[in-house]
Amino acid sequence: MLDAVSKKRSDDQQRLRIKIRGAVQGVGFRPFVYRLATQLELCGSVNNSADGVTVEVEGSTDKLHNFLSRLSEEKPPRSFIQSLESSWLDAAGHSTFVVAESEAEGTKSAIVLPDIATCPDCLADILDPENRRYRYPFTNCTNCGPRYSIIRAIPYDRANTTMAAFEMCDDCRREYGDLLDRRFHAQPNACAACGPQLQLWDATGNVTAERDEALLRAADSIRDGRIVAIKGLGGFHLVCDARNDDAVHELRRRK
Repeated sequence: MLDAVSKKRSDDQQRLRIKIRGAVQGVGFRPFVYRLATQLELCGSVNNSADGVTVEVEGSTDKLHNFLSRLSEEKPPRSFIQSLESSWLDAAGHSTFVVAESEAEGTKSAIVLPDIATCPDCLADILDPENRRYRYPFTNCTNCGPRYSIIRAIPYDRANTTMAAFEMCDDCRREYGDLLDRRFHAQPNACAACGPQLQLWDATGNVTAERDEALLRAADSIRDGRIVAIKGLGGFHLVCDARNDDAVHELRRRK
Protein backbone atom coordinates (compact mmCIF):
# COMPACT_ATOMS: atom_id res chain seq x y z
CA MET A 1 0.00 0.00 0.00
CA LEU A 2 2.79 2.43 0.88
CA ASP A 3 4.53 1.73 -2.42
CA ALA A 4 1.30 2.40 -4.33
CA VAL A 5 0.76 5.72 -2.56
CA SER A 6 4.37 6.72 -3.15
CA LYS A 7 4.10 5.86 -6.86
CA LYS A 8 0.88 7.89 -7.20
CA ARG A 9 2.55 10.94 -5.67
CA SER A 10 5.58 10.53 -7.92
CA ASP A 11 3.40 10.25 -11.02
CA ASP A 12 1.57 13.45 -10.05
CA GLN A 13 4.78 15.47 -9.79
CA GLN A 14 5.65 17.45 -12.90
CA ARG A 15 7.95 20.30 -13.86
CA LEU A 16 6.93 23.44 -15.71
CA ARG A 17 9.48 25.56 -17.57
CA ILE A 18 8.25 29.09 -18.30
CA LYS A 19 9.89 31.79 -20.42
CA ILE A 20 8.50 35.29 -19.87
CA ARG A 21 9.36 38.27 -22.07
CA GLY A 22 8.39 41.91 -21.69
CA ALA A 23 8.93 44.46 -18.92
CA VAL A 24 9.80 41.89 -16.28
CA GLN A 25 13.16 43.11 -14.98
CA GLY A 26 13.46 45.83 -12.36
CA VAL A 27 9.78 45.56 -11.41
CA GLY A 28 9.92 43.01 -8.59
CA PHE A 29 9.04 40.10 -10.86
CA ARG A 30 11.51 37.59 -9.42
CA PRO A 31 10.43 38.34 -5.82
CA PHE A 32 6.80 37.97 -6.93
CA VAL A 33 7.52 34.57 -8.53
CA TYR A 34 9.46 33.48 -5.45
CA ARG A 35 6.61 34.39 -3.10
CA LEU A 36 3.99 32.74 -5.31
CA ALA A 37 5.99 29.52 -5.65
CA THR A 38 6.70 29.24 -1.93
CA GLN A 39 3.07 30.02 -1.10
CA LEU A 40 1.99 27.13 -3.33
CA GLU A 41 4.78 24.91 -1.91
CA LEU A 42 6.44 24.50 -5.30
CA CYS A 43 10.16 23.89 -5.84
CA GLY A 44 12.47 25.14 -8.58
CA SER A 45 14.04 28.47 -9.52
CA VAL A 46 13.60 31.88 -11.13
CA ASN A 47 16.27 33.98 -12.80
CA ASN A 48 16.79 36.94 -15.09
CA SER A 49 18.03 36.24 -18.59
CA ALA A 50 19.13 38.32 -21.55
CA ASP A 51 15.58 38.42 -22.91
CA GLY A 52 13.39 38.29 -19.81
CA VAL A 53 12.76 35.91 -16.92
CA THR A 54 13.02 32.12 -16.80
CA VAL A 55 11.04 30.07 -14.28
CA GLU A 56 11.19 26.37 -13.44
CA VAL A 57 8.61 25.07 -10.99
CA GLU A 58 7.97 21.55 -9.84
CA GLY A 59 5.04 20.09 -7.94
CA SER A 60 1.58 18.62 -8.37
CA THR A 61 -0.24 19.25 -11.63
CA ASP A 62 -3.06 21.14 -9.90
CA LYS A 63 -0.63 23.50 -8.15
CA LEU A 64 1.30 24.10 -11.35
CA HIS A 65 -1.88 25.05 -13.22
CA ASN A 66 -2.75 27.39 -10.35
CA PHE A 67 0.74 28.91 -10.46
CA LEU A 68 0.56 29.48 -14.21
CA SER A 69 -2.83 31.16 -13.94
CA ARG A 70 -1.85 33.45 -11.05
CA LEU A 71 1.44 34.35 -12.73
CA SER A 72 -0.45 36.49 -15.24
CA GLU A 73 -3.32 37.58 -13.00
CA GLU A 74 -1.25 38.78 -10.03
CA LYS A 75 1.92 40.06 -11.71
CA PRO A 76 3.56 43.22 -10.26
CA PRO A 77 1.74 46.43 -11.29
CA ARG A 78 4.78 47.87 -13.10
CA SER A 79 5.36 44.73 -15.15
CA PHE A 80 4.12 43.95 -18.65
CA ILE A 81 4.09 40.44 -20.10
CA GLN A 82 4.76 40.53 -23.83
CA SER A 83 4.87 36.76 -24.24
CA LEU A 84 4.74 33.70 -22.00
CA GLU A 85 5.87 30.29 -23.21
CA SER A 86 5.50 27.19 -21.04
CA SER A 87 6.46 23.55 -21.49
CA TRP A 88 5.73 20.49 -19.36
CA LEU A 89 8.66 18.29 -18.38
CA ASP A 90 9.36 15.34 -16.13
CA ALA A 91 10.06 16.15 -12.50
CA ALA A 92 13.74 16.83 -11.79
CA GLY A 93 13.66 16.35 -8.02
CA HIS A 94 14.03 19.99 -6.89
CA SER A 95 13.70 20.29 -3.11
CA THR A 96 13.61 24.09 -2.64
CA PHE A 97 12.76 27.25 -4.58
CA VAL A 98 15.56 29.75 -5.18
CA VAL A 99 16.35 32.98 -7.00
CA ALA A 100 19.12 31.67 -9.25
CA GLU A 101 22.04 33.44 -10.89
CA SER A 102 21.14 35.48 -13.96
CA GLU A 103 22.00 34.26 -17.44
CA ALA A 104 23.72 36.80 -19.69
CA GLU A 105 23.99 34.64 -22.81
CA GLY A 106 21.69 35.18 -25.77
CA THR A 107 20.09 38.12 -27.53
CA LYS A 108 19.75 41.00 -25.08
CA SER A 109 16.16 42.03 -25.69
CA ALA A 110 14.74 42.41 -22.18
CA ILE A 111 12.73 45.61 -21.76
CA VAL A 112 14.15 47.99 -19.15
CA LEU A 113 11.66 50.38 -17.58
CA PRO A 114 12.30 54.11 -17.20
CA ASP A 115 13.09 55.50 -13.77
CA ILE A 116 10.07 55.32 -11.46
CA ALA A 117 8.98 58.12 -9.12
CA THR A 118 9.35 57.53 -5.40
CA CYS A 119 6.41 55.46 -4.16
CA PRO A 120 4.22 56.45 -1.16
CA ASP A 121 5.83 53.82 1.07
CA CYS A 122 9.34 55.14 0.41
CA LEU A 123 8.16 58.74 0.87
CA ALA A 124 6.80 57.71 4.26
CA ASP A 125 10.23 56.25 5.13
CA ILE A 126 11.96 59.49 4.12
CA LEU A 127 9.61 61.63 6.23
CA ASP A 128 9.61 59.41 9.33
CA PRO A 129 12.13 60.65 11.95
CA GLU A 130 12.20 57.16 13.48
CA ASN A 131 13.06 55.46 10.18
CA ARG A 132 16.70 54.77 9.33
CA ARG A 133 16.10 56.31 5.88
CA TYR A 134 14.84 59.59 7.34
CA ARG A 135 15.70 62.41 4.91
CA TYR A 136 17.70 60.02 2.71
CA PRO A 137 16.96 61.23 -0.86
CA PHE A 138 18.00 58.05 -2.69
CA THR A 139 15.48 55.79 -0.94
CA ASN A 140 13.90 53.17 -3.24
CA CYS A 141 12.32 49.70 -3.32
CA THR A 142 11.13 47.15 -5.88
CA ASN A 143 8.21 49.47 -6.74
CA CYS A 144 10.16 52.66 -7.41
CA GLY A 145 13.53 54.29 -7.96
CA PRO A 146 16.13 54.39 -10.73
CA ARG A 147 16.06 51.82 -13.53
CA TYR A 148 17.04 52.97 -17.04
CA SER A 149 19.42 55.70 -15.88
CA ILE A 150 21.62 53.37 -13.82
CA ILE A 151 21.74 50.24 -15.96
CA ARG A 152 24.91 49.42 -17.86
CA ALA A 153 24.05 45.97 -19.20
CA ILE A 154 21.33 43.34 -19.27
CA PRO A 155 20.28 41.35 -17.23
CA TYR A 156 19.17 43.94 -14.70
CA ASP A 157 21.27 43.04 -11.67
CA ARG A 158 23.09 45.31 -9.23
CA ALA A 159 26.46 44.28 -10.69
CA ASN A 160 25.29 45.62 -14.07
CA THR A 161 24.29 49.04 -12.69
CA THR A 162 26.08 52.09 -11.33
CA MET A 163 25.03 50.88 -7.86
CA ALA A 164 27.71 48.20 -8.12
CA ALA A 165 30.11 50.73 -6.61
CA PHE A 166 28.09 50.79 -3.38
CA GLU A 167 28.24 47.65 -1.24
CA MET A 168 25.10 47.10 0.81
CA CYS A 169 25.40 47.41 4.58
CA ASP A 170 24.17 44.60 6.84
CA ASP A 171 20.74 46.18 7.28
CA CYS A 172 20.21 46.67 3.54
CA ARG A 173 21.47 43.18 2.80
CA ARG A 174 19.03 41.77 5.34
CA GLU A 175 16.15 43.59 3.59
CA TYR A 176 17.42 42.36 0.22
CA GLY A 177 17.22 38.76 1.43
CA ASP A 178 13.92 39.02 3.34
CA LEU A 179 11.03 37.42 1.45
CA LEU A 180 8.49 39.57 3.31
CA ASP A 181 10.29 42.89 2.76
CA ARG A 182 9.31 45.14 -0.15
CA ARG A 183 13.04 45.57 -0.82
CA PHE A 184 13.50 41.82 -1.35
CA HIS A 185 15.89 41.64 -4.31
CA ALA A 186 15.59 45.40 -4.96
CA GLN A 187 18.76 45.94 -7.00
CA PRO A 188 19.39 49.64 -6.13
CA ASN A 189 18.68 49.10 -2.41
CA ALA A 190 20.69 51.53 -0.28
CA CYS A 191 20.56 53.78 2.76
CA ALA A 192 22.51 56.67 4.26
CA ALA A 193 25.05 54.25 5.72
CA CYS A 194 26.04 52.56 2.46
CA GLY A 195 24.55 54.38 -0.54
CA PRO A 196 25.33 57.53 -2.55
CA GLN A 197 25.26 60.89 -0.75
CA LEU A 198 24.29 64.45 -1.60
CA GLN A 199 27.23 66.77 -2.27
CA LEU A 200 27.39 70.47 -3.10
CA TRP A 201 30.16 71.50 -5.49
CA ASP A 202 31.30 75.02 -6.23
CA ALA A 203 32.08 76.32 -9.72
CA THR A 204 35.65 75.00 -9.51
CA GLY A 205 34.58 71.44 -8.66
CA ASN A 206 35.37 71.52 -4.95
CA VAL A 207 32.97 69.83 -2.52
CA THR A 208 31.71 72.51 -0.12
CA ALA A 209 29.01 70.56 1.76
CA GLU A 210 27.53 67.06 2.07
CA ARG A 211 24.26 65.38 3.05
CA ASP A 212 21.63 67.66 4.67
CA GLU A 213 24.02 70.61 4.73
CA ALA A 214 24.42 70.35 0.94
CA LEU A 215 20.65 70.58 0.47
CA LEU A 216 20.31 73.55 2.82
CA ARG A 217 23.16 75.47 1.19
CA ALA A 218 21.76 74.80 -2.29
CA ALA A 219 18.41 76.22 -1.18
CA ASP A 220 20.18 79.29 0.24
CA SER A 221 22.03 79.79 -3.05
CA ILE A 222 18.76 79.75 -5.00
CA ARG A 223 17.22 82.26 -2.58
CA ASP A 224 20.29 84.47 -3.08
CA GLY A 225 19.62 84.61 -6.83
CA ARG A 226 22.24 82.10 -7.93
CA ILE A 227 21.84 79.25 -10.42
CA VAL A 228 22.21 75.69 -9.13
CA ALA A 229 22.79 72.68 -11.39
CA ILE A 230 21.13 69.66 -9.77
CA LYS A 231 22.38 66.31 -11.01
CA GLY A 232 19.46 63.92 -11.15
CA LEU A 233 19.14 60.32 -12.28
CA GLY A 234 19.15 61.14 -15.97
CA GLY A 235 20.97 64.45 -16.27
CA PHE A 236 21.13 67.98 -14.86
CA HIS A 237 18.38 70.44 -13.92
CA LEU A 238 19.34 74.12 -13.93
CA VAL A 239 17.44 75.79 -11.10
CA CYS A 240 16.92 79.42 -10.09
CA ASP A 241 14.27 81.49 -8.34
CA ALA A 242 11.58 82.23 -10.96
CA ARG A 243 10.61 85.37 -9.00
CA ASN A 244 14.10 86.82 -9.39
CA ASP A 245 14.29 88.61 -12.77
CA ASP A 246 18.08 88.90 -12.70
CA ALA A 247 18.50 85.18 -12.02
CA VAL A 248 16.05 84.26 -14.80
CA HIS A 249 17.80 86.54 -17.31
CA GLU A 250 21.19 85.09 -16.38
CA LEU A 251 19.89 81.53 -16.77
CA ARG A 252 18.54 82.36 -20.24
CA ARG A 253 21.82 84.02 -21.19
CA ARG A 254 23.84 80.96 -20.16
CA LYS A 255 21.54 78.57 -21.98
